[in-house]
Amino acid sequence: MTAGRSSAAAKTGVTRVVCEQLAPRVGDLTHNKALALDAVRRALADGADIVVLPELVTSGYVFETAEEARTTAITVEDPFFADLSAVLAGTRSVVVLGFCQRADDTGDTGDTDDALYNSAAVVDASGVRAVYRKTHLWDRETLFFTPGDRTPPVVDTAHGRIGVLICYDLEFAEMPRRLALAGADLIAVPTNWPLVEHPAGQYPAEIIQAQSAARANGVFIACADRSGVERGQQWTQGTAVIDQFGWLTTAPPTATSETASEQRAAADLFLHLSRDKAISPHNDLLGDRRPDIYTQETPLL
Repeated sequence: MTAGRSSAAAKTGVTRVVCEQLAPRVGDLTHNKALALDAVRRALADGADIVVLPELVTSGYVFETAEEARTTAITVEDPFFADLSAVLAGTRSVVVLGFCQRADDTGDTGDTDDALYNSAAVVDASGVRAVYRKTHLWDRETLFFTPGDRTPPVVDTAHGRIGVLICYDLEFAEMPRRLALAGADLIAVPTNWPLVEHPAGQYPAEIIQAQSAARANGVFIACADRSGVERGQQWTQGTAVIDQFGWLTTAPPTATSETASEQRAAADLFLHLSRDKAISPHNDLLGDRRPDIYTQETPLL
């Protein structure tokens, strides 16, 4: 916990959440580190308490080979994280961002020397608070990354309890539900949503999915998507902050051009409101659950 303030103090004030939509360059670790640090500085100048950056923001995404991915892989001992903590020095702010992680980072007995993980780190002025390894790999990610085998964390911070998921994780209802049950006030989701066709006048399905997860669990969700074009791949650019009722706090960016578009979604939130799961005088989102029913075998009639 950040020194000088407990998470309970978050109940007395507003938390400013800023999601920065960026366009990292695949394989350019030096450029991407600087891009991420500049984005955090910009968000802090805007009064951000919690900053969310995209998935794999330090490495880029559309790798051609596992070896290319490996050239961008870092551990939490990398100077980048010390630099990030230094940017946060003197603040209570928290950053959640994606990075390509080398397997030797934690000394886990299950690690192999050549494994790579699509990971997210929670960082404050004291250093790296937690690391989560993406458990649900999307498409060609399976060619480069090993899926994580541990549940996502909930980190108690000066501004409330932050849960972490990465992109495709959010599409599995068990994941946000588990974080809600663990007491998360906000779920931070670094993501790279590939652009796919969707009906005119409607939001992309990924945003609808995030709204549904927020509504079903009574929890705030902050998604930081990416922009630009990487080896022909365009992105949804669906960066959004969603309230605990499932409503978008601002319209998500809608640019779909091939021009890199560094945008943001920012919202001032009372995160402690997510701890009240009552949705009517007689209903509670978590209290109404029936685990005794969910574990029964479903009859095929």
